[in-house]
Amino acid sequence: MVWVAVSCAVIAAFFLAFGAQRQGGAVRQTTGGLNLGHRGVLRLLTNPRWVLGLILMGIGMALNVYALATAPLTVVQPIGAIALVITTVVHAREVGIRLNRPTFLAIIACVGGSIGFVLLAINVTDPHPQVSAREELITVLLLAIAVAVFGSLAILLRHRQSAFFYIMGAGVLFGFVAVLVRTLAISLMQSQGNLLANVSWLVVIAVAVAGLLGTYFVQNAYSSGPPDLVIAGLTVIDPMVGIAIGIAVLGELRDDVHPIMAMSMVGFAIVATVGVIALSRHHPDAHRQRSDHHSKES
Repeated sequence: MVWVAVSCAVIAAFFLAFGAQRQGGAVRQTTGGLNLGHRGVLRLLTNPRWVLGLILMGIGMALNVYALATAPLTVVQPIGAIALVITTVVHAREVGIRLNRPTFLAIIACVGGSIGFVLLAINVTDPHPQVSAREELITVLLLAIAVAVFGSLAILLRHRQSAFFYIMGAGVLFGFVAVLVRTLAISLMQSQGNLLANVSWLVVIAVAVAGLLGTYFVQNAYSSGPPDLVIAGLTVIDPMVGIAIGIAVLGELRDDVHPIMAMSMVGFAIVATVGVIALSRHHPDAHRQRSDHHSKES
């Protein structure tokens, strides 16, 4: 069952990559590299390219939800790093840029770190964790704090935010969403015909609020950064947050994990995170967009 979930997560990565590419191009065309306002969001709803990207991402998310419901969070979440490679290749060909050596090394670090983490996580996670009401409530409370912090910063510093801030915020929020979606999916699968019997409406509301704010952050990140940078941030920050919650709150890590194995997992996580930071600094399209943004401000 775990490998079926892994296969669904891999297919989901393809849909998410192409969906992100379509949406990223539409947002940049609409905003011209500036932050996305409320009117810009409404204009995107009438953009066929953006809507196509939304449909593709919706299919990818549906496959990912199934994967989250049938396999440990620590196994499913990092697989999204595959989307980074796809998005990078498609975006580079579309805009006609050549990727430099630091960008290639950053992508290798992102993907290699995430895949290495997955291969280790498959062997050290509990395949059938039970989520208690207490664990669910703790996750919701932590999410409420994250929404308050990132939402406040987005309002107070809305004219000073960079793509990396929006990527960081979206990654954290979607990491929580992945955890809560997993708990909802498990509840539905254990409902025995009465679909709403085990569903917590507090969790549903939390997922909706975090999902909407995270989506807003993603669209703003597209307006000031290349889509492969956005995907890189999401496929590293999102799973790392989700995995931290899965281990610390949901107890998905087995008790007999060897310290060397745990240290290796941490090492792979660090490599992937360093890759995202390097990609945000050295990606040629990111350099070009920063130059264009400074010239418009001057």
